[in-house]
Amino acid sequence: MKDQSAIQTYMECLNKKDHTLFRNMEAFARDEGVPIMEKDAMEVVLQLLQVHDSRRILEIGTAIGYSALRMASALPEAHVISVEKDETSYERALEFREKSGLASRTSFHKGDALERVPILDEEDAFDVLFIDAAKGKYRNFFDTYFPYVKHNGLVISDNVFFKGLAAEPEKASGRLRPMVDKIRSFNEYLCSHPEVETSFLPVGDGVAVSRKT
Repeated sequence: MKDQSAIQTYMECLNKKDHTLFRNMEAFARDEGVPIMEKDAMEVVLQLLQVHDSRRILEIGTAIGYSALRMASALPEAHVISVEKDETSYERALEFREKSGLASRTSFHKGDALERVPILDEEDAFDVLFIDAAKGKYRNFFDTYFPYVKHNGLVISDNVFFKGLAAEPEKASGRLRPMVDKIRSFNEYLCSHPEVETSFLPVGDGVAVSRKT
């Protein structure tokens, strides 16, 4: 049987690119119970964005700014625009961004991504839409911002396996079952959507990568 903790430790030894700030952000998220993208999934997404040569990225769900800052750090030609609804998370993200040296290549907006926000005034389309906010609203986020994604652009959705419960919904508690059903519905929506080709990757908590055809 595989020892996942040993594999994780070995992988971290191989990936020695970690910036001190990002390690501090990971520790903060762990200690404060803030959900951020899991490291193995983050590494896969960064490699994908580099191959895709992504330049203009829209993120729904800033949290503390971890994924936005990691994307900006890994992609020197990119600009990441991120939207966060929660005031406390938004302020913490600004604090971490101040320490990152990446303020000129990241734009953080506070507001409800399903309401009118300044980013929709921009004329240029996005190379990538990255969704990592309220899980029950993934389809709403997708439908709102998909028109702003370029042809051959990507929509990346995190947490689409939701702790494995998307595959085994009968194991979800009564409180979680409605959320699991919404995630399963969103995954099926991606599979049947006529304008995207979607692959589901078994990294982190599950990542869906949809290419706009």
